[in-house]
Amino acid sequence: MTRDLSAARLHLERAYHYLGGNDDTCRKAREALDLLIEAVAAAEHARPAAKVIEFPSQSRNAR
Repeated sequence: MTRDLSAARLHLERAYHYLGGNDDTCRKAREALDLLIEAVAAAEHARPAAKVIEFPSQSRNAR
């Protein structure tokens, strides 16, 4: 199964907006969704670790 983080974030944002009530349940659900939205956005924009290639160093005495 492939992941589609942008679609997941969109659905979470829609769920957040559907919970527009002022009651405690809606507030807590929005807080939880906000954390999930941030985590998905961070994963969506994270870059893979780069592979660093070290060049051989030249000694000054090698001339």
